[in-house]
Amino acid sequence: MNRIRRLLAFIVPSWRWSLLAVALGALTIGASISLLATSALLISTAALHPSIAELQVAIVGVRFFGISRGVLRYAERLVSHNTTFRLLGDIRVWFYRAIEPLAPARFASHRSGDLLARIITDIETLENFYVRVLAPPLVALVALLGTSVFMGGFAPRLALVLLAFLLLAGLGLTALTLGLGRGPGRALVESRARLRADLVDGIQGLPDLLVYGQAEGHFQRLRQAESRLHRAQRRMARLTGLQSGLNTLLAGLGAWCVLRLAIPLVSGGEMQGVHLAVVALAAMASFEAVQNLPQAAQYLEGNLQAAGRLFEVADAAPEVIDPPSPASLPLQAAISVRDLHFTYPGAEQPTLDGISFELPPGKQMALVGPSGAGKSTLASLLLRFWDAPQGAIHLAGRDIRDYAQEDVRRRFGVVSQQAYLFHASLRENLLLANPSAAQDGIEAACKQAQLHDFIGSLPQGYETYAGERGVQLSGGERQRLAIARALLTDAGAFIFDEPTANLDTVTERQVIAALGQATRGRSLLWITHRLVGLEGMDEILVLDSGRIVQRGTHAGLATQDGLYRKMWELQNRVLFS
Repeated sequence: MNRIRRLLAFIVPSWRWSLLAVALGALTIGASISLLATSALLISTAALHPSIAELQVAIVGVRFFGISRGVLRYAERLVSHNTTFRLLGDIRVWFYRAIEPLAPARFASHRSGDLLARIITDIETLENFYVRVLAPPLVALVALLGTSVFMGGFAPRLALVLLAFLLLAGLGLTALTLGLGRGPGRALVESRARLRADLVDGIQGLPDLLVYGQAEGHFQRLRQAESRLHRAQRRMARLTGLQSGLNTLLAGLGAWCVLRLAIPLVSGGEMQGVHLAVVALAAMASFEAVQNLPQAAQYLEGNLQAAGRLFEVADAAPEVIDPPSPASLPLQAAISVRDLHFTYPGAEQPTLDGISFELPPGKQMALVGPSGAGKSTLASLLLRFWDAPQGAIHLAGRDIRDYAQEDVRRRFGVVSQQAYLFHASLRENLLLANPSAAQDGIEAACKQAQLHDFIGSLPQGYETYAGERGVQLSGGERQRLAIARALLTDAGAFIFDEPTANLDTVTERQVIAALGQATRGRSLLWITHRLVGLEGMDEILVLDSGRIVQRGTHAGLATQDGLYRKMWELQNRVLFS
């Protein structure tokens, strides 16, 4: 019930359009009933060979209701679908705003395909809630009242009998369908989401599946997931056929009972003979008002399951929360990390254990250590992707949690290990960092990243498409584009996480030298496990198992016994054959 209330809350901004759609739907049903009733009156009266003048009202009525039925149906579809699409748009915006604060911490436990299924499939499923679940009961209620008044005008018993069959078809079949459809509806949503997640995983990992010969095994899992979806669809289809057949049966029985009761009324002179066909056909047509109710119940469980999947993600508490009144953060701010501890949820060992350092404006610091030492985690904490439960990070003398997340991230230019490139032009990917950047600024940043000459050699230059995830570029070209993008930002500090990991040795040294000059006067945190170009760093911190085990300059650390010297010797060892 709580899910239904929350879904109904989305209708509030468009309640006038929703009521208009219901009114048009009820008028359409009324026009259908009136068309058959007027047609029956016209044929029955014409059989008595009256003058044409006595048929004029019925003739005009048939024309009017025949035309109005089509017009009203079109208007009802237009208004209801327009309202539904507006509501779905509102839900998409709401869901995106709800999940944006959850990234990236809360998404670590979700499959990308599952999130995609929630964003696309589950929201599209809710289209049925407003068109096929919510509107039919309201339309049926209005139509039932009108039909009861119409039949009561001939004889109250006719109205009572017809109303009983309408309620049996509307409520009885709905209850039956709701009970039988709960399991198939849930299975349909879950199997569809699972198939979508497996498909996305398969497409993203297809090269690795082919390399390791596991493509056929993954395709087999896809076929099994598809089979589960087909079974759920077949169960829903059988249920649809059952409720459709029972609805037709009840409509026929209802019309027969009305006709059976109306015949004695004609024989007794209580009702004119020409009205016999009118009540019979009107009774049959009135079942159109309730025929969609069982289908509404059939869709209800699937809609509630889809809504539950959306609410499950949207209701998750974000790992990082902005303060009620965020402090103002200057462009260049001293960074101070004091006794920082952090452990990922579910992990037994801490990732960071007592990290402390100072990074004032203009200082260039390197953070080195083996993979898994906690280097990238520290960068995530500085960007407020996570908040550390113990210890503190200070910017400009204040706790980082006193600032809004966006303000903190806006002060950093970041190059991550896996920089994401969109399926857009190189220029558009660069402008992501600074939409107002001029061409001269773009070219200057690309020259510093040793990328400008390569882009100039392309037929379309900066308008060349990068492809999805930058697939048109090599790993080194993607990394250099990410570096150029970071240099375009108006940042007071830079965090470079393995920025030259995919570059050749010559280009790596050129990029490091250029970055050292480009970031001069601003704070720089260089995260790497490759001890290349660190001679110019003001300080080097050596991490191992989440702890700082050494600190100093390259010249000093290279001569001391310890992890840094061991890493330096391993990377510079010359093997003689």
